[in-house]
Amino acid sequence: MNHRKFVLTTLGGAALLASTFLSAAEPTKVGFVYVSPVGDAGWTFQHDQGRKQMEAALKGAVTTKFIENVPEGADAERIIRQLAQDGNKIIFTTSFGYMNPTLKVASAFPNVTFFHATGYKQGKNVGIYNARFYEGRYLNGIIAGKMTKTNIAGYVAAFPIPEVMQGINAFTRGMKSVNPKAEVRVIWVNSWFDPGKEREAAMTLISQGADMITHHTDSTAVVQAAEEKHKEKGTWSFSYHSDMSKYGPTAQLSGTTHIWGDFYTKTVKEILDGKWKATNVWGGFKDGMIKLAPINAAVPADVKAYVTKLQADIATGKAHPFAGPVVDQDGKERVAKGKNMSDAELGAMDYYVQGVASTLPKK
Repeated sequence: MNHRKFVLTTLGGAALLASTFLSAAEPTKVGFVYVSPVGDAGWTFQHDQGRKQMEAALKGAVTTKFIENVPEGADAERIIRQLAQDGNKIIFTTSFGYMNPTLKVASAFPNVTFFHATGYKQGKNVGIYNARFYEGRYLNGIIAGKMTKTNIAGYVAAFPIPEVMQGINAFTRGMKSVNPKAEVRVIWVNSWFDPGKEREAAMTLISQGADMITHHTDSTAVVQAAEEKHKEKGTWSFSYHSDMSKYGPTAQLSGTTHIWGDFYTKTVKEILDGKWKATNVWGGFKDGMIKLAPINAAVPADVKAYVTKLQADIATGKAHPFAGPVVDQDGKERVAKGKNMSDAELGAMDYYVQGVASTLPKK
């Protein structure tokens, strides 16, 4: 090819050529939608840590933007649509209630790739992803069962959807596996992030005798409540989403943390390389998508050793938090002895197991 064909002799042509090269070098825009403030701990904080890790790992290839504190529903659809209209070619929507808005916007932007966290509906350009939080919850429950003096644990929960039910039931099963007298009491706050309600619920559970407290909500309020009451009532806590030990330096026994950075990096790179296909990712200890928060020195060495061994067994598939028999609160067998609960059954969980002392809200 004659190189002289590429010589542009007009100013307009030179400007066009420069513009073309600049355009080709522009990084891919990646957008994130968060249900709560980023803060310094919690569900949204962990996703934002993953976003930062991915952007650093793919430096120069991507640029990211996030919108925080977006309510589920109509506002979410508007924000997701705006991100697509603004040129974001990859969009992560990180709350259960964003599922249908994500699918709706995705159908109007077939050249944009969307990912929805914790949902169950996919599309040609919509992948879903989640972490097996229940694996960590089971181990937290074992520690609680060994450490409790009152045999009562309190659980502050957001909404009665399958992922939250998995956590409550796994914690309960872990606790009862080492302490048959144990029971778990649940208070629903009907919000992912409401520190005032979360604190009030935690204090109510503590007043009912719970000396073990945990939560499936986004703030640090429950851990802080346990720290406040630890000296007076011997209250211990288990954090969720993040290690919240700086808010409960004495009271936090451990916790279940979420690790998103490797997933975000791998997934975005696959898209940039043209190798991605719509996927359903659900990773646990084995995949490095969850970890236990550091175990408090107050936990006896033999309990810590048992939990560490069991974590390895869960990662290899040798153990399962929902190995049968699994019996619900009403005495109905859900999983027979010798079998493990399937992913489909986990994804449809809408009941309490035996050991939960509260009544499930009506649908």
